[in-house]
Amino acid sequence: MDRLEVFLSELLDINPNTDIGLIESAYKKADRMHEGQLRKSGEPYIVHPAKVALILADLGMDDRTLAAALLHDTVEDTPYSLEQLSKEFGREVAFLVGGVTKLGALVYESKEERQAENLRKMFLAISKDIRVLIIKLADRLHNLRTINYMSAQQIQEKCKETLEIYAPLASRLGMYQVKFELEDIALKYTEPEVYEDLVKRVRERKAERETNIERIISRIKDVVAEYHIESEIKGRSKHFYSIYSKMKAQNKPFEEIFDLTAIRIIVESVKDCYAVLGMVHTLWRPMPGRFKDYIAMPKPNMYQSLHTTLIGDDGRPFEIQIRTWSMHHVAEYGIAAHWKYKEGIGQDQEELKLAWIRQTLEFNQDSEDPREFMEMMRTDLFSDQVFVFTPKGDVIELPAGSTPIDFAFKIHTGIGVKCVGARVNGKMVPINYVLQNGEVVDIVTSNNSKGPSMDWLAIAKSSHARQKIRQWLKKQDRTQNVEKGREVLEKAVKRKGYDPGDLVRAHWVAKAAKHMGYSNVNELYAALSYGGVVVNRTITKLADFYQEEYDRKVSGEVEAPAPAKQKKPAQTQEDGSRIIVDGMGGMMVRLARCCSPVPGDTIIGFITKGRGVSVHRTDCPNIQGLSEGDKERLIEVAWDVSKSFGTFDADFSILADDRKGLFSDISRTCVEMDVNISGVNLKTNSDGSVSITMTLSIGSVDEMHKVLRVLSQVESVREVYRARG
Repeated sequence: MDRLEVFLSELLDINPNTDIGLIESAYKKADRMHEGQLRKSGEPYIVHPAKVALILADLGMDDRTLAAALLHDTVEDTPYSLEQLSKEFGREVAFLVGGVTKLGALVYESKEERQAENLRKMFLAISKDIRVLIIKLADRLHNLRTINYMSAQQIQEKCKETLEIYAPLASRLGMYQVKFELEDIALKYTEPEVYEDLVKRVRERKAERETNIERIISRIKDVVAEYHIESEIKGRSKHFYSIYSKMKAQNKPFEEIFDLTAIRIIVESVKDCYAVLGMVHTLWRPMPGRFKDYIAMPKPNMYQSLHTTLIGDDGRPFEIQIRTWSMHHVAEYGIAAHWKYKEGIGQDQEELKLAWIRQTLEFNQDSEDPREFMEMMRTDLFSDQVFVFTPKGDVIELPAGSTPIDFAFKIHTGIGVKCVGARVNGKMVPINYVLQNGEVVDIVTSNNSKGPSMDWLAIAKSSHARQKIRQWLKKQDRTQNVEKGREVLEKAVKRKGYDPGDLVRAHWVAKAAKHMGYSNVNELYAALSYGGVVVNRTITKLADFYQEEYDRKVSGEVEAPAPAKQKKPAQTQEDGSRIIVDGMGGMMVRLARCCSPVPGDTIIGFITKGRGVSVHRTDCPNIQGLSEGDKERLIEVAWDVSKSFGTFDADFSILADDRKGLFSDISRTCVEMDVNISGVNLKTNSDGSVSITMTLSIGSVDEMHKVLRVLSQVESVREVYRARG
């Protein structure tokens, strides 16, 4: 059989009711559009979308989702457009493909900004159809299954992203099968020694563990049979990443992690769940504080089950999970279970209780900063959760570590602003009290409250609360906020080693404010004062604007400003007395900043209008680009070898693969060569590399060649060259 026949056969084995016409058409279109493209494994590209479709079929997804999976890379990687796809396969399939497609046409300042914008786009699509995320998770799962063909750096980046974003998203959807496999593969490649050691240790204790499990299951079956309760009982080993996380969280060696296996009991009804719970509690002593009732209080991803940890006959703890068959389907497949077992429910976002997606989108509308967005994802979406109650018994979900302030703003902004304290389980607590699962929280308010202060931003855990606090602070004393924001920015600029006079200029700050979405410069300063903007991002913007002006091509006497740098005494390169001008004396001579010539460079003079002779390198773009008329103003100049030259500022451009400690290594190399760094500008590129422009104090061309040679040997540096202008 050819590849298509094999694929269709596997698909029909999973679901005999598959719409073969639609799926075969989508497969052939994808195969044709990806023709000639190979995966890193050397396989035809169609293998990947076909495998993704099979993963989704196994999850029970519908035919249009499978068609979208087959076509999901065509728009991004081939000339095939969404418009064409919509005409051939319908708007629904086109929407799913468009939601999965990454933003490729825009240029971002950093990998984090690109990642944040792609997630924003995906969440917007998810809010309209959750299947977008399910396709994305299946896509990531197959990519991880074949990740060994990628480069070492790509493997680390993909695995880190998987652990930080995609595995938590799978957890949010209740797709634990996908989550566990994603985490285990990522662990295998990020911590290979730890992973192999865990595999070995778990295998060594397998026989002993299985014997113990069989003994436990046998006792449970006997007592359940007495009460004529229909059940299925089996053991389930914990996945490796779960064991690894527990070892880290509890700071324990493997030998002290006992509950490596959970016993799962599946019954027919909720009544049976609680009956079986009582039975097992009579067989073994439960561990205090280790019982969780997710039936009465389901997780946000709809997961329901009873969890209890018991002390075994050998003194070792083990876990039992009790659930109904319908709960089990949701636990295994998460949201996908609604397509697998309940036709039509998959489209109803309210029934799926995906409030967290709507909250993400609300934050998306208010946050311009990708770092803030990613921080919100990590704290509000991907962190552990705590469940507390209002006095009326309503359940409130918050990030673990939340305080009464987070609770108050989750209830209503007006309550948060007037919060002066809280009662937890009837006792007064301060506003920085850390809430625990199951506590009843009652906020104490006062109309005389002065409202939030800057300190509240450090106390609040949730992004929602911090956002509301910032908005409130923004409306307060505007004059004071503006002045404080200006002070915050100038201090931060100094800490970065820049002269505030270089960067904090009115037209650049105004430009930064507009670029970052503020109506005027005072709005930006006010935001800086209450923590509404990441200060480092503002400085990066200002440095970029400065660099743009510095890099601007000049002609004739018009020169760009010097690179932004630390404030220090005037450089010796301003002194043109070391230059001999052919046939002319008494003229003011200055070295051009656009190309920064140093002794040993071949140089040429340009007679400016009213500013003397400007000395350039002969390869300076500004000189090479002169019109024929302006070339008449060129004049021969030379270095005066009878004088001591001192040092001159020269610009170097470095292109390197971004990594931790890169600039530290570059700086240390310069120190070892006794070369002073007088200016730096760094910019992250969309491909993961970083471009660094450095202004170094150089004594001669020979020293420059040495600097180029030594810097090129720094790890991760791709190329080093002297900036031409």
